[in-house]
Amino acid sequence: MSTLIPCIIAGGAGARLWPVSREATPKPFMRLPDGDSLLQKTFARAAALKDVERLLTVTNREVFFRTLDDYRPLNQTRIELDFILEPFGRNTAPAIAAAALHVSQRYGADAQLLILPADHLIKDVAAFVAAVDNARPLAEQGRLVTFGLVPTHAETGFGYIEKGQALNDHSFQVRRFIEKPDAATAQRYVEGGQHLWNGGMFCMRADVILQELREFVPQVLSAVEHCLERSYRKEGPHELQVELESDSFAQAPDISIDYAVMERSKKVAVVPCQLGWSDIGSWQAVRELIPADEQGNQCTGETVLHEVSNCYIDSRQRLVGAVGLDNLIIVDTPDALLIADGKRSQDVKLIAQELKRLGHDAYRLHRTVNRPWGAYTVLEEGPRFKIKRIEVKPGASLSLQMHHHRSEHWIVVSGMARVINGEDELLLDTNESTFIKPGRPHQLSNPGVIDLVMIEVQSGEYLGEDDIVRFNDLYGRAPITPGTR
Repeated sequence: MSTLIPCIIAGGAGARLWPVSREATPKPFMRLPDGDSLLQKTFARAAALKDVERLLTVTNREVFFRTLDDYRPLNQTRIELDFILEPFGRNTAPAIAAAALHVSQRYGADAQLLILPADHLIKDVAAFVAAVDNARPLAEQGRLVTFGLVPTHAETGFGYIEKGQALNDHSFQVRRFIEKPDAATAQRYVEGGQHLWNGGMFCMRADVILQELREFVPQVLSAVEHCLERSYRKEGPHELQVELESDSFAQAPDISIDYAVMERSKKVAVVPCQLGWSDIGSWQAVRELIPADEQGNQCTGETVLHEVSNCYIDSRQRLVGAVGLDNLIIVDTPDALLIADGKRSQDVKLIAQELKRLGHDAYRLHRTVNRPWGAYTVLEEGPRFKIKRIEVKPGASLSLQMHHHRSEHWIVVSGMARVINGEDELLLDTNESTFIKPGRPHQLSNPGVIDLVMIEVQSGEYLGEDDIVRFNDLYGRAPITPGTR
């Protein structure tokens, strides 16, 4: 059988899971109660498949280093990693087109792609492996195989797949794909046994999906082909990056693979499966992962409750006291608090959408922001000042940069800092500091073997993150990148 390349598609901000999921820290990075992220769980089950030697990830370039951080502790077997880095999302059809073209060119037109959303939860990994084993012979024969989840209840938030003629003991032709139904229709689907939830997972040969893309949406395939010709590639030990060129990628139509191909192709088959699957699409789905107490409450963090029932409370940094509440969702983060009716968890996206419309930072960023070199946390800010806690990983370095409108005072809390300050280069130990004037080139790096922790005090007329002139950077970021550091 031909080579199998799992392809993790990591897109979408997860607006229904605000304030934990945000544009710069989207849903796949959300930590579940066991401490693992959804992305890590997706990687782990892909790695559990037989004979997998290489894994492809399609994700946004802004979260590339965060993705590597999530993969690193799990990749003990040294699976080769390919990345296709999107400048922005264009839905699943362009993403899968890029993945299929990449795989076809490098690993053979007959190589099989296993498309896996990065933000779904599958509890039964053994059943997942068995379902993939059932799908692969069909994909080898030229089928586009989707995995249909046997419904456990009448769900109006998912699309459905209607089974057609049986192909073998484990699979069926797909009669049709169905949009999200109303409650009565969903109940009939569950009772009838002919309908499955559409989980957005696929197994197919690269040449077959490319043929169907060329037939049904040639404009998608041609735009992505043109984009790949102009895209930058970087190859190193055990890792390959393809950074999609922005202007040409913007020409690809924004369309899902379901609309583009699956609903139109005559080659689609479905493998029914029971995987303990959830799309973790709302706080209601998250709360179902946590056991409830005698009053029906599910709490993470320290709480003091009086006459509280059926509530979900997630507050990991502050004590929450509650009196006389029923069926609420309460999610507390350092810079934002969500309080919602438990029956309206799907409507949380409306808060995220309004914040985005207003240009509010709470849509895009957390108070702690991850960077390739580590992270920073805004501790306090006001007119003409901002105070940050900065952590730099061992061996990591910020870019050599300059600011027009602000000065910075750096104080080392722990570890050792190597600092370029204008023409001076110095080492700073714990409780030592340096002052950087506006317009002076400077760079911070960690030459030690433990994390460098320091406090940065910014002062000036303008303190925006886009006041950065970048001269060079270890991480290949653009010379001038608003909002990054």
